[in-house]
Amino acid sequence: MQKPFAITLDVGSSLANHTGSWRTERPVYLSRKPPCNHQCPAGENIQGWLFHAESGNYQEAWRTLVEDNPFPAIMGRVCYHTCEGACNRGQLDSAVGINSVEHFLGDEAIKQAWQLPKPVASSGKKVMVVGAGPSGLSAAYHLARLGHAVTVIEAGPLPGGMMRFGIPQYRLPRQVLDAEVQRIVDLGVRIEYNTKVSNVLESKLAGGYDAVFLAVGAHIAKRAYIPAGDSAKVLDAVSVLRSMEGEDKPLLGRRVVVYGGGNTAIDMARTAKRLGATESIIVYRRNRDKMPAHDFEVEEALQEGVMIKWLSTIKQAGESSITVEKMALDDKGFPQPTGEFETLEADSVVLALGQDVDLSLIEGVPGMAVQDGVVQVNGHMMTGHDGIFAGGDMVPAERNVTVAIGHGKKAARNIDAWLRGSAYVPAPKSEVAGFDTLNTWYYSDAPKTVRPMLDIIRRQSTFEEVQGGLDESNALFEARRCLSCGNCFECDNCYGVCPDNAVIKLGPGKGFEFNYDYCKGCGICVSECPCGSIKMVPEDI
Repeated sequence: MQKPFAITLDVGSSLANHTGSWRTERPVYLSRKPPCNHQCPAGENIQGWLFHAESGNYQEAWRTLVEDNPFPAIMGRVCYHTCEGACNRGQLDSAVGINSVEHFLGDEAIKQAWQLPKPVASSGKKVMVVGAGPSGLSAAYHLARLGHAVTVIEAGPLPGGMMRFGIPQYRLPRQVLDAEVQRIVDLGVRIEYNTKVSNVLESKLAGGYDAVFLAVGAHIAKRAYIPAGDSAKVLDAVSVLRSMEGEDKPLLGRRVVVYGGGNTAIDMARTAKRLGATESIIVYRRNRDKMPAHDFEVEEALQEGVMIKWLSTIKQAGESSITVEKMALDDKGFPQPTGEFETLEADSVVLALGQDVDLSLIEGVPGMAVQDGVVQVNGHMMTGHDGIFAGGDMVPAERNVTVAIGHGKKAARNIDAWLRGSAYVPAPKSEVAGFDTLNTWYYSDAPKTVRPMLDIIRRQSTFEEVQGGLDESNALFEARRCLSCGNCFECDNCYGVCPDNAVIKLGPGKGFEFNYDYCKGCGICVSECPCGSIKMVPEDI
């Protein structure tokens, strides 16, 4: 795809006539917020880094990206990229492959060993972060860049939290995770492993910390009462996936049943196939429309031979089989028992019914409010106890890596402001650039680049990464598909089409301005701006 070319018109002697008095409306330049930026839970300046990427300046694109998110190589693999669902290009042909370009930039940074500049000024303040998962590491990263001394306290032996212990290696290779965490450590962040915080106030006092960010992940598996004999092998998905990080892999048998319908259930069933299960069956009590797992993950699981029994629930587990009751949806869409039963052969049953957070570290802390198993925080991410902030799985929000990273960044900004005796005030929100603000006739069709996938046989028998990345030429092409929604990229269209020579070029990177003495408010510039960065406003504004 090529950006639009300037159109030059013969404007004759219009400069000789002042036309400003003719107007009822005048054009103004503005910067609208791209819908991808608006949608991103991590708050990335997506359009900003795509701009550098489409120029082939990958290092500058990466540096723009990590201003908000320290994990581009990770996020290029595990983010559910809702930004692409909001992308205006999706209404033209197909959404820009934002996630695939992020994947490329993250891998390029690791390959080229790009490093971040260390903070030059120290604030003299110390912050304790509890939990080395995505939210805790994100907060530590941003706090360190703001000049604070950060110590992360981690109960486990390795960093990453649920990125390591909940996401299988076929989705997130561990060398990628380790490389991006190391970059944070290189900033001066200290991580203490195998250390459990049992009382947050005692740990804060003992360490002399000025503020605390709680980012304990949801590592406690929810249980369901299933009558089971003494010899029945009933496990939980969190424990099984965690054990995959050790040398001794779990023994699940040849016939594995996974109970649940979320992404963890899908990951568990796909992991069972890779561990040698000839049958890996998901039992889920609702239909596919109600399944919380993402559709593309369900499709990949089915491709790999995972079977799913819809509208079913486990009633009993024995040594080598389970009893399943069929369900039926009532008129409100809720599953109801039918009294029809079926027996499935099973060597093991793995429960994937969701996770809870261990909140024992905040017991007895004054002002701390807990509701529905999560900590309540205000708009600044602070709990009811002064100086203690929380985010990620610990607070009311959707539980995924991208949201957690966004919480870490938001908390860091608010912690920094609190430590300096002020309050963080986010920048005013701009209006979002909708598809109707664009003039897309300038753009030719350019279908989205499809990322390579590992062949089915190897997917069923190895933990090699399933989804590959783009090469440089494909990443460059994909970045250039961006429409630059709402923001001028200096195509010169307004300058070329203005019949009154009322548009003034300010120089490369500086944009344009209007000479209203000559502008008669015809609006041609608005109708010819491809990215919607000009609008007409009433003359009296």
